[in-house]
Amino acid sequence: MRRATAGDVPALVSMLADDHLGAQRESPDEPAVYREAFDRIDADPHQHLVVAEREGRPVGTLQLTVIPGLSRKGSSRALIEGVRVRADVRGDGLGSRLIQWAVDEARRQGCAIVQLTSDATRIEAHRFYERLGFEASHLGFKMQL
Repeated sequence: MRRATAGDVPALVSMLADDHLGAQRESPDEPAVYREAFDRIDADPHQHLVVAEREGRPVGTLQLTVIPGLSRKGSSRALIEGVRVRADVRGDGLGSRLIQWAVDEARRQGCAIVQLTSDATRIEAHRFYERLGFEASHLGFKMQL
C-alpha cells in the first residue's frame, strides 16, 4: 500500500469505471476533472487516497477520510470510500488487505469508529464487509446534487 500519486489517476479511474455502476457515473475520457479532484484530495491532510500495487502497477485503491466530530465525546471517525480491486486480481485477499490497512490507519489516527457505505445492489460486497467485521447497523440516505 502506498499513497496515490497524480500518475496513478488514470488507473484508479479505470478501476472505478469497471463495473455496472461505475460505468454509468465515471468518464475516464475527461482526465482534467479527475486531476482536479486528485489535487484537492492530495492537499487535504484528512484524506488518504491509497493504491495497492503489484509489480509496479496499481491493482487496488480506496480513500480513507478522517472526520473530526463532536459526537462520541468528540471522537473522530473514518469513512472508507471508493474501494476497488482490479477485476483480474480479485479473489486473492487484496480487498481484505486494503480494508485492514484502512482500519489500522483509522486506529492510528485516533478514530473511534470506521464506517462505509455500499450500494444496495452490491450484495457480494455486503457479505465481504460483514466477513471483515462490519455490521449493517444503519440505513443510509443520499441526495444527488
